[in-house]
Amino acid sequence: MSRRSARQNAFKLLFQMDFHESVEHEDIQTVFLAEQEAPVSPKDKAYILETVEGTKANITEIDAKIDAFAKNWDTKRMNRVDLAILRLAVYEMLFAKEAPVAVVINEAVELAKEFSSDEAPSFINGVLGKIAKAQTE
Repeated sequence: MSRRSARQNAFKLLFQMDFHESVEHEDIQTVFLAEQEAPVSPKDKAYILETVEGTKANITEIDAKIDAFAKNWDTKRMNRVDLAILRLAVYEMLFAKEAPVAVVINEAVELAKEFSSDEAPSFINGVLGKIAKAQTE
């Protein structure tokens, strides 16, 4: 599985968890990984679970960052697909720091093109661009 596919799976898992907050995360993760068409390698599984758990562990700070840079929006009103994409990308930018920021933003925009509305890629690109700029200042 490519890193792009693993990231896409992390996004899908985050999205699912947002709808099933009362269910144990481990149960959702187990079912999600078992339902994959192809077996998930231990390396990809580690990346997916680490990314999802890291995002969930830092959700308050991530959401505050998104709220601060999403002009006229807050996370409580956002489309859940866009929110999951933003959360994943902000986690990767601020906490994981494995991929270059430009790659993280590009991957988030690609996820938005595939899974969200026509307006989402530019919205996500704008928010993440502002966060990235603030990190370098």
